[in-house]
Amino acid sequence: MAGKKHSSLDRVLGRLDTLDSVNLANLVQRLARERGLFEDIFNTLQEGVLVISADGRIEYANASAQRLVGLGAEAITGETLWRLVPGLRASLEAALAVGGTTSPLIAREFELTYPELRNLRLYMVPFRGEGKGSPRRFAAILSDITKDKQTTEARIENERTSSVLLLAAGVAHELGNPLNSLTIHLQLIERKLKKLKAAKEKDAAALADSIEVCQTEVRRLDSIITNFLEALRPRPPDLAETNLAEVLAEVLRFQQSEIADRGITVEAETSADLPVVMADRNQLKQVFFNLTKNAVEAMAPGGRIKIRSRADDDSVFLLFGDSGSGIKPGDLARLFEPYHTTKPGGHGLGLMIVQRIMREHGGQIGVESKEGLGTVVTLQFPRKDRRVRMLGN
Repeated sequence: MAGKKHSSLDRVLGRLDTLDSVNLANLVQRLARERGLFEDIFNTLQEGVLVISADGRIEYANASAQRLVGLGAEAITGETLWRLVPGLRASLEAALAVGGTTSPLIAREFELTYPELRNLRLYMVPFRGEGKGSPRRFAAILSDITKDKQTTEARIENERTSSVLLLAAGVAHELGNPLNSLTIHLQLIERKLKKLKAAKEKDAAALADSIEVCQTEVRRLDSIITNFLEALRPRPPDLAETNLAEVLAEVLRFQQSEIADRGITVEAETSADLPVVMADRNQLKQVFFNLTKNAVEAMAPGGRIKIRSRADDDSVFLLFGDSGSGIKPGDLARLFEPYHTTKPGGHGLGLMIVQRIMREHGGQIGVESKEGLGTVVTLQFPRKDRRVRMLGN
C-alpha cells in the first residue's frame, strides 16, 4: 500500500516469492539474529516484561520477569496472571469498563512470598496487533519496589512524620478545649431545664431537642479528632468478625450531608451474603471514609460514586468507582507516597494510611484510573476461613 511505513521485519523479509533456497536459508539466519537481538535487549532490562493474552495467560516473559515471579521460562509460559495477582482480573474489567474504547493504564502493587518476600509494582496497558481483527493483549512491566517500600516505611517514622503527629496533637488539643467547655455548659443547661417546672412543656421539649442536637455534634467532632489521631498513629488492628457492608453503610450515613451538599450521588450495591472478614471496625471506617472523601473531592456536582462487592474462594472485594477527573499517569505512580498530593491544602497521607491499614489486615489496594473518565479503587480482603487456613499452614 502506498505510503505505508515499513518495519524492520518488512525490510528483512523483502519479497518472499522471489527467494530461492539459498536466500531463504540466509533469511532464516537473519530472522534468528533479529530475534536474538530483541531477546538480548529484553533480558538485559532490570524490569520484568510480560505479554498477556486476553484471558490472562502469560505468552512471553523476559528473564527479569521470571526471576521476580520465581518461575522458569517453561513454567511461566502459559501460567495465568490472575492466579499470580489475585483480584487483578476484577480490577482490570472495572478499568476497561471505565475506559470504554480508550486504553487505561493499570497500576497495581502486590506482594509475593515466593521465592522470597517481594513487593512488586505492575503497570499494564492493553494493545492490539496491526492485523485487522487482532485479539486484545496486554503489555505489562514488573518492577521490584521492595527496597523503596522499606525506605518509605522508614521515612514514615522520620522527623517529618513526627512533626505531622505533633501538629495533629496540637490541633486536637486546641479543638478539645472548646469541645469540653461546650459539653460542660450543655450539661448545665440540661439540668436547669429539668428544674424549670413552670416552663411550657412544648417550649421545654423544643429546647431539649436543640440541646440533644448540640451534644450529638460535639460527640461527632470528638470522634473525628479521635479517628484522625488513631489513623496517624500506627497500631495493630483489633481483629474481629466484621460485615463490610454494615461498616460501609455506617460511614455513608455519616457522610450523607456532605455528599448531598456537593450534589453527588452514591450507588452502593453490596451482596447480602458477602462473607465476613477479620478486621478492625474503626480502622475500616477510616479506609472507607478516606476513599469516599477522595472520590467526592474529585468530582463536580452531578458526579456519581458506584460501590460494588464480590467474593471468590480466597478474597472479598469492594470496588469504589467515581466519575471524576481521573489521575495522571505520573501521579498514579506516586499515589501511595507520603506527602505527595495534587490537592491544594492536602497532606498526602490519606491513601498512605489506607494502604497501611489494608496491609495490616492482610489485604491489598489497587487503583486504576483514566484521565477525564474516573478512577476505580479495589480493596481486597482475605476471607475469614482463608486467613485461618493460611495461619494454620
